[in-house]
Amino acid sequence: MIPGIDASIERKSLLGAVRAHRAELALSLRVTVAAVLGFVLSRAFHVPLPLWTVLTAVILTQATFGSSLKATIDYLASTFCGSVYAGVLSVLIPHEGPMAQAGVLALAVAPLALLAGVRPSFSTATFTGVLVLLVPEIAHVGPIESAVYRVIEVAVGALAALVVSLVVVPTRAHSLLIEAAARMLDRMAQALPELATALIEGRDPVAIRRLQDGIGEALAPLESLVMQAGHERIGLLATAPDPGPLVRTLLRLRHDLVFLGRACAGPLPQAVSQRLGSRLEQIAAIVADGLREMARALVARRAPPPLDAIERSLQEFANTCAAIRQDGLMLSLPVEAVERVFTLGFALDQLRQHLRDLDRCVREAARRR
Repeated sequence: MIPGIDASIERKSLLGAVRAHRAELALSLRVTVAAVLGFVLSRAFHVPLPLWTVLTAVILTQATFGSSLKATIDYLASTFCGSVYAGVLSVLIPHEGPMAQAGVLALAVAPLALLAGVRPSFSTATFTGVLVLLVPEIAHVGPIESAVYRVIEVAVGALAALVVSLVVVPTRAHSLLIEAAARMLDRMAQALPELATALIEGRDPVAIRRLQDGIGEALAPLESLVMQAGHERIGLLATAPDPGPLVRTLLRLRHDLVFLGRACAGPLPQAVSQRLGSRLEQIAAIVADGLREMARALVARRAPPPLDAIERSLQEFANTCAAIRQDGLMLSLPVEAVERVFTLGFALDQLRQHLRDLDRCVREAARRR
């Protein structure tokens, strides 16, 4: 091996690995900085137990700012609830001996655990209540002091987590959502020519289901990302466009491809395929190119190309379908074949409308860049 070439290859391989795991590396950096910042702030504010501040900062520093913000709100609310309840209970009910302590512990844990079961966002309340009751035995402080210190420790750790999530290599849920939406559009673009071929020549049903499952897998991450993006739309992040219309439009496009898949139970009758085959291939190619252009425009935050070519191809298909009905070709077909032809027409008509909606969403995202 030539040393210079070998070193260049290793550098490229290392850079490729860094790019492939940049999200994980960014999260690792944020968690590390949050832990150190939480420790520094706990010392600056003279927090009695820096351990809880650092742990809170680590726990609440998550993949995106939106998820960190949601986790922080839930964590603070459940901590406050658990601290207040356990602190008041500890003051009102004497618990000097082990049996009395066990009884108060049960009275504290039972309702907080029920609350966490009913409202998962309060899952930390039970843990906090236990700490407030038992830490005084270790730190030699009163129950009210224990509750107050617990809230302060969590608040300082939460502050560290939010600052780091917002400043250090910030990852926005909205950006991840846009990238996920673009990947879903690419999946749809890959599936369309296969579906057209299945309508003309026939395809293995397992392969068709695999295509549909791939699109469904691409849709799955969008549901959690849209919630995280919603939490980010506060303060200085409120200018980001609402991702709801985009995600709903993608879901409708997904349903359109499901209808197309149902029409692919078998090849179209020969009499219909001779008239529609070339139209279907043309539509699949043009719409697939349009979806890819939409994906690129979405990621680049720019306006997509006009839908003129897609509109023409779908209108020509509709005209051909109308001519087939006028010529009476549908009268001699089995009921099952007629149903599949009508399903195909309905799916493409819906696809046309939803592509217009997608075009509006992409243009809005470019306008709100």
